[in-house]
Amino acid sequence: MDIMEQIKTTIHSNRIVLFMKGTPDFPQCGFSMRVAEALKSCEVPFAHVDILSQPEIRQNLPRYSNWPTFPQIFINGELIGGCDIVMELHEKGELQKMTRAAVATVTQ
Repeated sequence: MDIMEQIKTTIHSNRIVLFMKGTPDFPQCGFSMRVAEALKSCEVPFAHVDILSQPEIRQNLPRYSNWPTFPQIFINGELIGGCDIVMELHEKGELQKMTRAAVATVTQ
C-alpha cells in the first residue's frame, strides 16, 4: 500500500488518532506527552501512531495534512491540530466534548 494511502486509511479507520513521537505510555517529546495526557484525561479510546518507529509516516504526514509539526491529532478524519491547539481546546473543555462526541457516534 502506498504510504499516503496508508496514512489516509489510518486516519479514516479510527475515530480519534494521534500521530506522535513515542507512545502514550512512553512519549519521546514534551509536546507529544502533553497531547497524550490531554487525550487520556478525556477518558475515551484513541489510536496512536509512533512516527519515530515509522519514518515514512513521519516524512509524509505533513504533506498529507498540510501541517508541519508533530504531534497531530485527527478526530473523525479531520485534522484538529498540534499541541498548542489541542491544549487550548483541552483548557476550554472543548477537547472532551469533541472526543466524546466522536466516540458516541460509534456506539449509536
